[in-house]
Amino acid sequence: MEIRLFLRLIRRGWWIIILTILVSLVTALTVSYLVTPRYRSIARFIVTPATSLADRYEVLNSLNTLDNQVITSTYAEVMNSDRIYNESLSFLQLQPLEMKKYTYDAVVVSGTSVLELTVSGPDPQIVAKLANAIGYRTINFIRQQNQVYNFDFLDVPIPPEKPYSPNLMLNSALAVLLGLTGGIVLAVLSEQFRVQFENIRKRLHFDAITGVYTNKYFSQVVTDELTQYPDGVFTIGIVELDGIRDLVDALPIVSLQTILQKVTEVLRRELRGYDVVGRWNEYSFIIMLPKTHSMAAKGIFDRIFQALEKPFNLDQLDMIVEFGPLIGGAEYSSGISIQDLYEKAEDALEKSRQDGVQSIYVWELKNPFWVS
Repeated sequence: MEIRLFLRLIRRGWWIIILTILVSLVTALTVSYLVTPRYRSIARFIVTPATSLADRYEVLNSLNTLDNQVITSTYAEVMNSDRIYNESLSFLQLQPLEMKKYTYDAVVVSGTSVLELTVSGPDPQIVAKLANAIGYRTINFIRQQNQVYNFDFLDVPIPPEKPYSPNLMLNSALAVLLGLTGGIVLAVLSEQFRVQFENIRKRLHFDAITGVYTNKYFSQVVTDELTQYPDGVFTIGIVELDGIRDLVDALPIVSLQTILQKVTEVLRRELRGYDVVGRWNEYSFIIMLPKTHSMAAKGIFDRIFQALEKPFNLDQLDMIVEFGPLIGGAEYSSGISIQDLYEKAEDALEKSRQDGVQSIYVWELKNPFWVS
């Protein structure tokens, strides 16, 4: 997709993007307001060689072991054990069922002999107390098992003042970003669906063979013209191809389509840009000439008649087709109904069929006689 087309789609769907961002932002703020806040307390511990080591060899050996992080990793596993956790809960007089919403995790800070214990939960006081209890229980356990290394608090956990979740600013920023992304996607998809819908709607309005309006939609266009200009004047005309009446059922569909497309080409060439063309039946077309009186319409119909009088060479079947055009028109005025207007045009067309010389008739209500 070209950048210019992409930007044009976004400009057309700007309201979708704004709406999506607002919905996403409101949703994020609502969820942030309803969700239970969570607090986090962090305690840090350090592992060092014991000062009571007897000689330099033991000190160096203990430092080498620390450098391999074997001891610190072991202490982290001890701190994460169920034994230490359960002893801490017992010390604080807390039940395991009460602590389902609390989590804890001890990790070794990379490249150091420092351990970091993180306790999270909905109560800031309990997370700090639990971190302290786990720390003290671990220290006591290690001192009983190993006298070579010291293990003690580096940073004592304290009750947090603010929750780490939900993060209102972060959630809002993510909501805006997601809303913007989703809005752009929806705007592009909406425009594509709109174009497809318009194409489908247009296909329903246009005749599949000739590309002009269908009979039904042409009538809707005439109705719209009357609604917009109830006191206006316009003329309709039915162009019948009497010469192909007997060929409609006999010719192949492709050949018939070629003939009708040629007629459509002639009509569009001879009509003005704002005139309307529709398919009336299998071998005739209907025309609306807006803001055109009957006498002016007669001149336009005469041009169409002269153009359609010329024979058409159907190369597909190596035959000459005579269109045999007949035109009957009627001028709308004085508020006659649409149905009456069509009937007068049909009457004019019938008169042109009966007349062996004159092939164009236009009916006018002001002077109720044929204008030929």
